[in-house]
Amino acid sequence: MRQGLRSLGLLITLAAVATTWQSSADNPPETSAANSTNKSTDESATASAQPIYEQRRPSRDGIGKIYMGREISHVMGHRGADWLERSNREREERTDLLIERLPVEDGDVVADIGAGTGYFSFPIAQRIPNGRVLAVDIQPEMLELIEEKKRSTAIGNVQTVRGTITDPNLPRAAVDLIFIVDAYHEFSHPREMGEALVRALVPGGKLVLIEYRAEDPGVPIKPLHKMSESQAIREMAQLGLQWLQTADYLPQQHVLIFEKL
Repeated sequence: MRQGLRSLGLLITLAAVATTWQSSADNPPETSAANSTNKSTDESATASAQPIYEQRRPSRDGIGKIYMGREISHVMGHRGADWLERSNREREERTDLLIERLPVEDGDVVADIGAGTGYFSFPIAQRIPNGRVLAVDIQPEMLELIEEKKRSTAIGNVQTVRGTITDPNLPRAAVDLIFIVDAYHEFSHPREMGEALVRALVPGGKLVLIEYRAEDPGVPIKPLHKMSESQAIREMAQLGLQWLQTADYLPQQHVLIFEKL
């Protein structure tokens, strides 16, 4: 009798094990599904993480760093300051029209990025006597030229700002208009610098990009120092800026106006 009970108990145990195994096969543990999902998510994230820049052998006028299909050009150093102040610049580029038509209002805070010698900073400052122009450059020699000009003029609403290659060092959400004349194509880190510029703009603030027209072979500028309208719009869209218009009232350059939403 005792032997029969043992046999019966063994049969019940084996049946229970078989039932448990079948249940596990029909309903895999939830942790397996979760692990599978996490693995899939990780693989998707890795696949979508594309590098911002590519590197290749530099061309004659470039640094070999590619951003959104465009090779970044060399920077014009402070030794080129005389070229910025050349006597025929206004006649060739009609810089007077840009100064007159830049969409600023008195009281605005305006940032001149890559200000150089302050060629544009000072006349724009005269248009906004109750405003302020932040003249940003990464080269201390250029900033010193601006400070010298401040000392020799009665224009006191120009403030020099030392930027870096990734950050203009502007206050957050405090700038009404940013303009960049013939300098954006030289930025070694356009994505990082662009994001910092957008952070500095107030909501509804404007960014005005002035670049030599790449579409016009008659513009006597090296190719890497030009930008096409379509390329500029693509790069600004990557920053979340909305293109408003392109004004071509200058003989050689696009004037592209973007807005922070």
